[in-house]
Amino acid sequence: MSEKAEVNGYKGFNTDLTCRGYQFIEGQTFKHEGEISVCESGFHFCENPIDIFAYYFPGDSVFHAVTGAGEIARHDEDSKVVCSEITIGAPISLHDLIMDVIKFFFNRKYLSKNTKHSTGGSSASSATGGSSASSATGYSSASSATGYSSASSATGDSSASSATGYRSASSATGDSSASSATGDRSASSATGDSSASSATGYSSASVCTGVNSQAMAGKYGCIALAFHNQPAKRVEMRCAEIGCGDGTDGKLKAKVWYGLDQNGNFVELAEEKRI
Repeated sequence: MSEKAEVNGYKGFNTDLTCRGYQFIEGQTFKHEGEISVCESGFHFCENPIDIFAYYFPGDSVFHAVTGAGEIARHDEDSKVVCSEITIGAPISLHDLIMDVIKFFFNRKYLSKNTKHSTGGSSASSATGGSSASSATGYSSASSATGYSSASSATGDSSASSATGYRSASSATGDSSASSATGDRSASSATGDSSASSATGYSSASVCTGVNSQAMAGKYGCIALAFHNQPAKRVEMRCAEIGCGDGTDGKLKAKVWYGLDQNGNFVELAEEKRI
């Protein structure tokens, strides 16, 4: 059943901002002629940002905030929405997308029984179950969420965040922090210098936005690391795809820790160089 409404959400695209052969343009509104039907006709997006990983892999996609309007209908199995009008908003980085996953879970009353939050130095928080969310704030904090479509966030220096399950998201903010996401199509993000990020599932993404950091991802995923470009006097990001796993396809190896050298090139890290 459709309804008249305006809904904000998130949409994945190919890197050229196309979706199923349709060319979209940032900042413009597009209208669908005819009836809308979930998974068949109309413009599709997701209200829960983590659900877009089921349709677009982080390694070869871009993501934007969108607003749907006109006729609206919803999917029965996840937060997918189909609409007759869609406006393409600003692009969203993987790190910001993960943080929006955390916010989405904590802002939903129907998920309150599966959410846990702990505040203060040396805090610990754990949430177990499908669509769980866990957040710990403070130095040396630890946060863990277990279950499909789970989200975990730890904020503070020397913090640790772990999300286990299909389409999970993990974020750790602070120097010397660690973030880990286990499960297919999951995402892991660590913000802070000398941090580590790991996403070991199929088509997962691992990102570290602080310098001197390290990352690892599973088959057909991607990793992104920051380094200080001394000649340009600025911090830059480098992104690379993980291939079939063993590196024979010319891409980075799966489940291998990588760092960046002083020129911004990816290098495998021996055990003694691991953070």
